[in-house]
Amino acid sequence: MRSLLCAAGAAGILWSAAVVPAAADEPDGFTVSDPRITESSGLAASRTHPGIYWTHNDSDDGPYVYAVDGKSGRTVARITLRGIGDPRDVEAISVGPDGNLYVGDIGDNLGGSWNHVWIYRFPEPKRLRDTTVTATQFDVKYADGPRDAEAMMVHPKTGRVYLASKKQGGGGALYAGPQRLTTSGVNTFRKVAPVDLWVTDGAFSPDGSRLVLRSYFGARIYRWQDGRPKDLGSVGVPVQQQGESVTFTPDGRTLMYGSEGAGSEVEPVGLSDEQLPDAAGDDPANGDGANGKDGKGSSDTELDPAFIKGAMVLALGTGLVVAVRRMLRRRG
Repeated sequence: MRSLLCAAGAAGILWSAAVVPAAADEPDGFTVSDPRITESSGLAASRTHPGIYWTHNDSDDGPYVYAVDGKSGRTVARITLRGIGDPRDVEAISVGPDGNLYVGDIGDNLGGSWNHVWIYRFPEPKRLRDTTVTATQFDVKYADGPRDAEAMMVHPKTGRVYLASKKQGGGGALYAGPQRLTTSGVNTFRKVAPVDLWVTDGAFSPDGSRLVLRSYFGARIYRWQDGRPKDLGSVGVPVQQQGESVTFTPDGRTLMYGSEGAGSEVEPVGLSDEQLPDAAGDDPANGDGANGKDGKGSSDTELDPAFIKGAMVLALGTGLVVAVRRMLRRRG
């Protein structure tokens, strides 16, 4: 979606700076430099090509998916999809355990009035170069009527596809598709859990034990149990002009957040404690605990530079307010 509340994002700068945790081995962020990518609306870390992130434009672009280098921000391949109709409102991308990329043409700018949406699937290319691939198109509908959605997640173990609707008519929800998508008829997605969040994207951790759902200015992380999410609370998000996308890094220890706009930033936020996926928490390379020698995370021993910067700005602002008040009192 293109329009959004930049002022509200600016107002949340100090708060966001305070809640984004530090991570010792957190990867660097990057800037999407391709002038063709102005509405990056989905993000997925490649499993075939380390350091590569797949993204796409929201709408008015065409059947294209872009492979972006996570170090330079440069586009290394543009994939053209054939064998599908004209995309309407492409909002999400995810990698399945079958080696396929899934693209969610699931947005509904008419407020949830289209009687069906589409999911496209194609094999993740083994070579990164501009190419055209044949994609499979699946018709999708919701059991409880049309919904506007921007989040599509493929579970990395079961391959089941999930959609999260945006908050409307009483609240958003998480929907599960059939065990396997089919081209022989409509794929009906059924509600499995309510979601009290204006969801703009989501992602499963590589081991499938965690689910993250983000909104424009916040995010929540869930433990995935028996096909349902168990809320573990909020997780930090960076300040972005219009927060649209999120994915886990391949090791599951960091979230990468993206936004729309030309030259958009993709920024990392490290996870700690029970936010960490089960497989990442058991990584022996991280010492005796899941996130440091004592297993309590790095935040106990290291202050986030963003937090320090936010505190300094807040202190300066407070000092200026006090000084102005004293000046006015003297003049009065």
